[in-house]
Amino acid sequence: MKPQLLKIPTGSVYSFSVRQDKLPNINNHWHYHPEVELIQFHKGGGTQFVGDHIKRFSAGDIVLVGANLPHYWRYDDRYFEDYSQETPYSTVIHFTETFWGDRFMNLPENKSLKSLLEKAKRGILLSSQANPLVGKHIEKIYYSQGSYRIIYLMECLLAIAGSQEAQVLSSIGFQSNFSPAENERINAIYEYTLKHFKQKIALEEIACVAGLVPSSFCRYFKSRAGKPFSQFLTEIRIGYACKLLLDEQMSVKQLCYESGFNNFTCFHKNFKAITGKSPLDYQKAYASKHA
Repeated sequence: MKPQLLKIPTGSVYSFSVRQDKLPNINNHWHYHPEVELIQFHKGGGTQFVGDHIKRFSAGDIVLVGANLPHYWRYDDRYFEDYSQETPYSTVIHFTETFWGDRFMNLPENKSLKSLLEKAKRGILLSSQANPLVGKHIEKIYYSQGSYRIIYLMECLLAIAGSQEAQVLSSIGFQSNFSPAENERINAIYEYTLKHFKQKIALEEIACVAGLVPSSFCRYFKSRAGKPFSQFLTEIRIGYACKLLLDEQMSVKQLCYESGFNNFTCFHKNFKAITGKSPLDYQKAYASKHA
């Protein structure tokens, strides 16, 4: 993928930044930055892209994104509707790997921290239910001043490093070419797919969005994403199906068609391949965790 370089504003008062984002899609494009990003979603949900990994994100999720790893969080359209009473928000922390000094991470006591930041270059997901300490540390960072901000950040990272529930997101082989020239093209592909995934998207149609002929588009997308466009589209549809399952407002067959699939057998096969569970087992597993 060809993401956009995002410049994180910094000041002279603090060595790293922490803020709360209360505008959905404040950075609604495929982007990267040299700072490590730690984000906790308090309200709202949507589709998450980290490297070549696609899944749903929801309130309570905590994600650690390593330096220069492309990412993108797109909140669901319902948060932008006029009648929506929901205001999604998140806490976002940005810090450079060396903000505490060039030698700090090489201290023998910091081996686990250094290993965590290396692993974060593929993205790390942790739910607040799996390790509530992480969420509490993030809150302390937001409200603290002085040296305590750094202490709480270290405690937060150590809690993530020690968690048995942390999930690595992007594949080992994912690489990104950061040429800015193709930023508009890749974001156009993302936006079009996210707006039309419930319908059939013809190859000629999406190729036209990218300004390419179909054969060139197939090679282009696979070389950047590490997967065919058809797989990318399927993962977005399955992610949406997961959301509908958790909403519990329709049957499995109904949500199959609502997610853009035309064949229930195909839907069931892809759902299990991507999530590791059948739709009903996925729903039951979520219910038991939140009982």
